[in-house]
Amino acid sequence: MTQKKQEKKLIEKTKTLSIKEGSAYSVSEGLGIRYITPFALKLGATNAHIGLLTSLPSLLGNFSQLFTTKLMEKTSRKKIVVSCAMMQAIMWLLVIMVGVLYFVFGINSTITPAFLIVVYTLLVLFGAFLTPAWNSWMKDIVSTGSGKYFGNRNRIVGFVALVSMLAGIFILDYLAKTKVFLGFVILFTLAFIARAISAFLLSKKYEPKITYEKGYYFSFWQFIRYIPKSNFGKFTVLVALMQLATAIASPFFAVYMLKDLGFSYLQWIIVTIASSLASLLLMPLWGKFADRYGNIKVINMTSFLVAVVPLLWFVSIFVSKSFLLSYLVFVEIFSGMVWAGFNLSSSNFIYDAVTRQRMALCVAYSNLLNGAGVFVGATLGGFVSSMSFELAGIPPILLIFLMSSIARLTVAITMTPKVKEVRDIEKFGIKEARERLSTLTPNALWSHFEISLKPKSGG
Repeated sequence: MTQKKQEKKLIEKTKTLSIKEGSAYSVSEGLGIRYITPFALKLGATNAHIGLLTSLPSLLGNFSQLFTTKLMEKTSRKKIVVSCAMMQAIMWLLVIMVGVLYFVFGINSTITPAFLIVVYTLLVLFGAFLTPAWNSWMKDIVSTGSGKYFGNRNRIVGFVALVSMLAGIFILDYLAKTKVFLGFVILFTLAFIARAISAFLLSKKYEPKITYEKGYYFSFWQFIRYIPKSNFGKFTVLVALMQLATAIASPFFAVYMLKDLGFSYLQWIIVTIASSLASLLLMPLWGKFADRYGNIKVINMTSFLVAVVPLLWFVSIFVSKSFLLSYLVFVEIFSGMVWAGFNLSSSNFIYDAVTRQRMALCVAYSNLLNGAGVFVGATLGGFVSSMSFELAGIPPILLIFLMSSIARLTVAITMTPKVKEVRDIEKFGIKEARERLSTLTPNALWSHFEISLKPKSGG
């Protein structure tokens, strides 16, 4: 077998392994990350704490990526990714220890949320640090058809995360009244095991060699100065501003349900998985659409639609309590549908727009701007939602939903016209839209769902 054929075989095997590894990580996400906010609330966290639990890890984690690109010149991407994944797994054991301080030793609720923020920041930091190396690595593995491959991969790992979340809520809801801490211990222990398995599978993947040519590097400040002239720079600003606008409200949907509405864990998870399920169903369709008509087309459409989501949460105040759960499920189904397109196309645009050698740099710089946006947005949301008075008769928690909607719409109007597609695409207008919509029958959606659950080795 020639060297070229051997490498092709290794790449195909790695594509399959990447789906399995992503699935293992999704168990960690579904049983761990998704339950951090309820855990923090049980530790006595305030809205300000919840804001910091989102904003601080995002800022510091994405800032750390500036150092990843330099480390990649000295060591392999694979070593960076595997090491950080294993450290991230260990952090789940420390999260459990924070719970021990509160539930076993009785450390008061003014201290334990702060401890949780520190530990969770480290957990996110290790995950963020590996991201540029992972993206650069996957750029070499998935050289063509990124929309189709990642649409399929995201669907499978998303389905695993969904099942994990459901399993987690049965554990937590069963123990909620008498042994709630034991429930969280079980969830976070399983999150540790799943992330450790993910790290092991990462160690089995093939890494193509990469050589960095002289002149490939450019500093973050050079990147910032070039943004007004760069299409990719304008794209990063669009995404960062959308992250800021989104973070004003997104960390507090769970707070609103669990504290303000008094939802049980089961009711909270029903609303939460509605978004995930809708995302699972639409992800492959968005991927195929983006491959054919362009990622920017999807981003432009969904940027306006995501602005509607917090507005729908805002008007929930007018919904009867007997219909509130059903209404929020509908809202999150819509949210999952539109965010599936925005998130997938935003990720895939980077693969189309950036060269192999500069992939890690561009991902790091883009994520740093995203982290800054999340920090500002979540901190602002935490501050406003913690106010002790109403503004114009609007409760603070609902006010941030309205603020987020206005901010998202402003970003969509001002930024989407500035970003252009970077590859050849088919025309898409009203006629094409009608043809595509006519294919979205229930049977077609179910067919896409069934097919996407079968891992494919070929992109």
